[in-house]
Amino acid sequence: MNKKRSFFERLTGSMKAEDEEDYRETKKISVKSDKKDNNWIEEENEEAELTVDVYQTPNDIIVQTMVAGVKPEDLELTIARDMITIRGKREESRTISEENFFTKELYWGSFSRTILLPAEIDPEEAEATEKHGLLTVKLPKIDKDKKTSVKVKSI
Repeated sequence: MNKKRSFFERLTGSMKAEDEEDYRETKKISVKSDKKDNNWIEEENEEAELTVDVYQTPNDIIVQTMVAGVKPEDLELTIARDMITIRGKREESRTISEENFFTKELYWGSFSRTILLPAEIDPEEAEATEKHGLLTVKLPKIDKDKKTSVKVKSI
């Protein structure tokens, strides 16, 4: 199983059926060769990529992602006119030893995602809210067709 598992596969503990047999064989070999060998966990130390929904309304581009278990102060949003980057870290606060786990499927650690936006937005007017683990970022589109008339004043 040389292919990196997706964030969803790591988050849920799922894998493709054809990879499952390879994974079982790899796991058996590592358990027989050295019980302290945790090379199969090594990929978990990398920064994960967030899964997102991006859609538009007539006036806004909306980005949604699940950030359950992350404190708002541990989230960083960087917004430009044509892209947004969401970065954060999910901290594990448990102090349970590894040998006491039966199953360990939750993702803990750093994550990020950079999204190129389909339309130009106004970064100054962006709003971000989190409710029940769902982060919603509202990015107002720039109306390029909007025209304003300005009166000329005499000085």
